[in-house]
This record gives sequence, structure tokens and C-alpha cells, in this order.
Amino acid sequence: MHYITNTHSNHGYVFKCPSPECTTSNQIIRLLQLPVRRPIVAISTLGRLNLINLVYSNPSNPVCFVQPDGRNSSRLCHLQQHTAVLTITIFHYNLLYILLIINSVFIPACLQMTSLLFRVKALHGRFIQAIPYSLGSLRFASSFKAADLTIERNTAGKPKPDPASLVFGKQFSDHMLTIYWSEKEGWKVPQIKPFQNLSLHPATSALHYSIELFEGMKAFRGVDNHIRLFRPNLNMERMHRTADRSCLPLFDKVELLECIRKLVEVDQDWVPYSLDASLYIRPTYIGIEPSLGVSRSSQALLFCIVGPVGPYFTTGAFSPVSLLADPSYVRACRGGVGAYKMGGNYGPTISVQNEAIKQGCQQVLWLYGEQEEITEVGTMNLFIYWMNEGGERELLTPPLDGIILPGVTRQSLLDLAREWGEFKVTERTMGMKELLGALDSGRITEVFGAGTACVVCPVGSLLYKGKTYQIPTMQNGPDLAKRFHKELTDMQYGRKQSEWAPLVV
Repeated sequence: MHYITNTHSNHGYVFKCPSPECTTSNQIIRLLQLPVRRPIVAISTLGRLNLINLVYSNPSNPVCFVQPDGRNSSRLCHLQQHTAVLTITIFHYNLLYILLIINSVFIPACLQMTSLLFRVKALHGRFIQAIPYSLGSLRFASSFKAADLTIERNTAGKPKPDPASLVFGKQFSDHMLTIYWSEKEGWKVPQIKPFQNLSLHPATSALHYSIELFEGMKAFRGVDNHIRLFRPNLNMERMHRTADRSCLPLFDKVELLECIRKLVEVDQDWVPYSLDASLYIRPTYIGIEPSLGVSRSSQALLFCIVGPVGPYFTTGAFSPVSLLADPSYVRACRGGVGAYKMGGNYGPTISVQNEAIKQGCQQVLWLYGEQEEITEVGTMNLFIYWMNEGGERELLTPPLDGIILPGVTRQSLLDLAREWGEFKVTERTMGMKELLGALDSGRITEVFGAGTACVVCPVGSLLYKGKTYQIPTMQNGPDLAKRFHKELTDMQYGRKQSEWAPLVV
């Protein structure tokens, strides 16, 4: 058995089990019996049940087992007071770089092992890449608990709007969820309270340095009068990744989702009685450090507001949009934060959106690089249904290569298309030259955007370098876009039962 000791400071130990002969419970037990008073990390392929059955009797020796198990999430399983198992997806276990473990509060921070020990890039379980990552200093990052949630009812509720008059993002419900965190005290108790303004210090870090992030989800009132969410676990995964990238404290995704579910339950009367409307859910996470200086925030606020919404586009739920493609504007760059849902990705796009409107277009087709790769449509992921050069029917969308937001609707369309198995499904880059060539040769059938706000939105035309190109999306039905739209909304509104649409109430 081997373990690595930090020779520069008494921070702790890392134990690695890279081969079958060192994954026995006896050797793990010998590790636990080391006469040290330091945190220990054991990286092992030992089965979870065997780990759970281990007897650990030395409370001065906190231990965290980091265990690759090939699943699509990371989670923390407490064994005893000072012992934990962190189960994390690692497909290329032999590529891991083992780093020295940190000190301070250890077991409550085990959930941050994914970022402290490894930098893990997980794209809906497709692939995972482990690379070295600077440890920095440990922060208390245990999670709040939904079981501790307190509720203060609003005694002066607002009148509910007519679903037919709803516009996107203008009206809000009677309650909100707030959860405060500080480096000194950790997470406070989650609270649902009457909807109200926030009180922020003028030097709040989110206001000056955009240390903030958000999510976008919806709740739907079904034909059976039950209220459903749609794949909320994917939103929680994405929010968790973005929090890590923003250096905001991590949280338990299951606990946050349960708090949000409870907020929707409290405000269930705000979920429209309409099959064309929904309750929009906006979880938001901001750094509230009351001081200037570009640094990690020592205080944070996680809050969630909800409100009834109608169609995202004023032209209607399934009307085609026109696009401006201008290579002089870039939404995101590789190596940046385009793959994370941060407010800083959205504010700078407003001027380009205004330019598109001036030129008679409704949305922007974002291009990238010398090849003018097509990336996103406004705030939507982009899909092209076409006949490729090999004569195959193909659904194509840009890959998740760091400049594309991993949308929940995007993933859902890909999952559905692959489940149907009726045409080729590809995630790859496509440049403007290839797109225009396919248009000229009549091989483009449909182009559409996809996102939580709009679900599926057909594209009708493209303005590029002064020339307008007509896209035959509507002339072709659009059969595929409508099929996707119906499939998703059938799940969301309860016309079709699906595990993607869990019940709230």
C-alpha cells in the first residue's frame, strides 16, 4: 500500500488504489489505522457496499473515499461522523492527476472534491475529462437542507393575470426562495418568504464583477391539473457546474431542487390554467461580498423567483424568426465561459440584438472564428435538418466544445432523435460556407432553435453580408420541428407520461 504525504505542510494524505491488488478492504482498513491526525483521501475502485461495511473507529482521522463508478453524477454518502464516500463519474481513471488534500473542515467539504481534487468536465454523461486544478484554500461548503426550509406566507397576495395576456418575464408570484451563505458560518436555513426587493451593499461583488449565474426552468399545469417540471436535474447539474466556474460555494443539487419544488407548490395557483403558458422558474446565485476587488466572494445569496409566462416571442409560439449573421460579433470564445449560464454572457449581446432589429431581423446567428462556425441563435441552441453530402438524412447541431451552452432542450431533442433512430444525429461544427452551399443546393430542410423559453422555434430567413437567404423551414411543415415540439409539450402538459416530467403536486 502506498500513500502520498505532503512534505511541505501537515495538510494530509492522499491514497490511490490504481490496481486490483490494492482495492481490498483489508488494505483500506490498514490505511484507516495509520497513526496520523490528518485528513485522508482514498481513491479506490472498491465496491460501495464494501466501503460502507467498513468499520471506522478513529474519529481524529477524517477519511473521504473518492470512488470512480462510471455513473452520471457525483454524490456524497456519509458513513459515520467523520467518514464519507464521494462517488464520481470517471471514465478515464488512469488519466487522473492526484493532488494533495487540503486541511480545515474536511468532511463537510467533500462535495467539493470534484473541483478540489480534479477539474471534471461533464456534459450530460457524454464524456468526462480530468485535468490538474489548483486547490486554493478550502471553504466550508456543506449544503443546506430542504428539511430545514421555513415558510412565511404572503398575506397580501396579488391578483393572477389572464393567461391570454401574459408576456415573458414581466409578472412574478407572491413568494421567493432565499438561501444565504458566508465563509464564516456556511449555509443559512432556506427560506420561502413574500416576494420582495433585495437589500444589497453598493460594493456587492455581483454588481461590480458579475460574480453571478442563473438558471431557467418551467413548471406546467397539465391536462390532468397536475403540475410538472421538465428534466430539472439537468438544470441543477448545469447550475452546479457554473457555480464551480464562478468560485461560488457548491451545494447539494437534490436539496436545492427540493427547495424549488416546494416554492412551486406554495405558489401553485400562479401556474397558468393554459396549455400555451407556464410558470417560469429563475434560480439565481450571486456573490454579495461587500467590498471592491476582483476576488472570490466570501458571501453569497442563492435565490429563486417564479412568474407566469406566455410565448417567448411576441410573434407567437411557432412563428418563424429571421436571423442576422455578422462575423464581426462574437458571443463566446473557446477557453472562456460560453458554456456556463452566467449573466455576463447575455448583457453584451443586447447591442448586437438591437443591430439585428435595425436590419429587419429578430434574432442573431452567432458565428465564431475564421471558418465562421455557426454556434447559437440568440439565446437558443441551433439545429439543422438536412441531406448531408453523403446523401443521408441528418440532424446536426454544434458540439459542446466550450462556446455552446449545454441546453436542456438541446439534450432532450438529441435524446429523442437518437431514440427514434430514423435519421443520423450528429454534433459537429458547420461553417457559413457549408451552410450556404447546402442552401444553394436545396439540401436544407429545416433550421430551428431550441431552448427552455421558446421550446422549439423555426428559422425562416438569414441575412448575411447584405444578402437575405430564405430557409425553407415552414415550406417543409416544419415536420421535424413540430414533431419535437409536440413530443416535449405532450410530456410537459401531461398528455404523455414521462420520467422527464416529474410531478410537483
